[in-house]
Amino acid sequence: MTKLIIQIPCYNEEATLGLTLTELPRQLPGIDKIEWLIINDGSIDKTVEVAKAAGVDHIVNFEYNQGLAKGFMAGIEACLQHGADIIVNTDADNQYCAADIPKLIEPILDGRAEIVIGARPIQQIKHFSPIKKLLQKIGSLVVRIASETNIADAPSGFRAITRNAALQLNVFNEYTYTLETIIQAGQKGMTIISVPIRTNGYLRPSRLVKSIPAYIQRSIFTIVRIFMTYKPLKFFTILGTIPFSFGFLLCVRWFILYLSGTTRSHVPSLVLAAILILMGFQLFIFGLIADLMSVNRKLLEDIQLKLRRNFLANSLEKKPKNYDFD
Repeated sequence: MTKLIIQIPCYNEEATLGLTLTELPRQLPGIDKIEWLIINDGSIDKTVEVAKAAGVDHIVNFEYNQGLAKGFMAGIEACLQHGADIIVNTDADNQYCAADIPKLIEPILDGRAEIVIGARPIQQIKHFSPIKKLLQKIGSLVVRIASETNIADAPSGFRAITRNAALQLNVFNEYTYTLETIIQAGQKGMTIISVPIRTNGYLRPSRLVKSIPAYIQRSIFTIVRIFMTYKPLKFFTILGTIPFSFGFLLCVRWFILYLSGTTRSHVPSLVLAAILILMGFQLFIFGLIADLMSVNRKLLEDIQLKLRRNFLANSLEKKPKNYDFD
């Protein structure tokens, strides 16, 4: 029996949630059972009432707003405890076309992927400004490099995840889960692909991208942090190569000037070269230490995965219905 749970993070979504839920499927080829789950992220409007009226099967409640990233992970945890074999995440503003869910889960049902990301037609979305379209393109390119994957639309929240992949995900960032989970999955060697999807009409402004500069800053911080976590030696080697190279070039310059018989000592250049070389060397050492520490992280992740699987097995026996999170 294959069970699909569609989860929707919600924060004051009474105006759009009803429409979103009416578009969701209850039956799909290859799926024996479909359930709906919403994460009520401290909503103060009638989001929960709208969800119940639409027949939502499960509700995860936060007493106060904790952000999209925590809501996403709470939903993943609840879906797993409700026995989901496949989890589909979508937005409450009806941005993504629910009719494309079969396309999203097809690679998983065929055994070709563990995570599938819906790639929006960015250039055709009318309410995206030219600068936002450019930033989406650049951001996805950086994520592809950092994750070593070929994901066309990294910020897309329309995605399907297998149970095994969901058990291995961790989100440290409190802002968003989209970039971090892709980089993390790529670095862990999960099979992750993109499929083209459609989008619906524009209903409300994005609550995640309140300003372009802030979004860029947070996205860069997320990418750098995850890259440092999963590729520390490579990160610090690249970082250390910059001052080391400049210092080495200054040393070469000093030797050329010295051998040419210059009357000046060029001591400041030599001091600067020594400082830069030492900086580069220290960064190389940081990389080695961080790489050794990453071995402990991998061991802890293996222990966490086993604990999650044991906890999941016990939860499925108890069959919980609703969850309340502080």
